[in-house]
Amino acid sequence: MSTHAHIDIDYVANLARIALSDQERSLFSEQLEEILEYIEQLKSVDVDGVEPTAHTFPVTNVWREDVVRPGLTQEEAIGNAPEARDGMFVVPKVVE
Repeated sequence: MSTHAHIDIDYVANLARIALSDQERSLFSEQLEEILEYIEQLKSVDVDGVEPTAHTFPVTNVWREDVVRPGLTQEEAIGNAPEARDGMFVVPKVVE
């Protein structure tokens, strides 16, 4: 058993807005305690001199030249729209 304080699995389930059976409550409680034990192991790793990173590999943006190319005319763009008015797409209202 873990040396951690008891995890209030009902409180966590309430925060997540999920209902748990007794079996799930027991299983998830054990799993959360195992995760906390693993985190304690990670705390003991010597990371002195290791730079913090967001990615394990260097991340670079790949940019292409911004070249103007021919596109669709307004009529071609709305040609297959289910509904159009005044050269614009008509879509259902989603915000009051």
